[in-house]
Amino acid sequence: MGSEGLNSVVIHVTGFKKFQGVPENPTEIIVNNLKGFVEKRGLPAGVTLGSCTVLETAGDGARPLLYKVLESGTAATNAGNNEQVVWLHLGVNNGALRFAIERLAVNEATFRCPDELGWQPQQHPILSGDGGISCTRETCCSVDAILILLKRKGFDVAISDDAGRFVCNYVYYHSLRFAERKGHKSLFVHVPPFSRIDEETQMQFAASLLEAIAITC
Repeated sequence: MGSEGLNSVVIHVTGFKKFQGVPENPTEIIVNNLKGFVEKRGLPAGVTLGSCTVLETAGDGARPLLYKVLESGTAATNAGNNEQVVWLHLGVNNGALRFAIERLAVNEATFRCPDELGWQPQQHPILSGDGGISCTRETCCSVDAILILLKRKGFDVAISDDAGRFVCNYVYYHSLRFAERKGHKSLFVHVPPFSRIDEETQMQFAASLLEAIAITC
């Protein structure tokens, strides 16, 4: 019975490079090391870790690369039968003390500082066709169930309804729209810096997060 819920789930993961005030982004390290970590640890039957990509911490200027990554992940799984494709995006909240599962993204880009390509929008709709900047898109992942599974493993994690208005929210909004069009799922999770939660614990969290997403799919 348990294996049926885990059948043919492919999870693609992204993180971010450095940005202003964050010279070393923990999600870049997590994503770059995730495949090797998971190979040693193992994943439940039927669950595959797909692409692991580190994105430029930029909005509009990096959008073509974002969609190239999303489309390549789609092409790689088109041959599969009944595969559930999930996009997991990791970003850092430098002031956070714990992990945060983001329930939704807002159609607003208001960057507190220029992104890594120099763009600093203010109250700019991410997708003008979606309406105003108050519009939101919500993940169809079972965030409450994922939270319970992660808490059972001892991780300090909460659900958030505010992913900010910077690049994390920008990428998440685009990904949620892309996932909806393709029949995929998308989820964004904020992690704290390694100075708050050490690297080994964060790697364990990332692997456990993959398992929790697969189980709840």
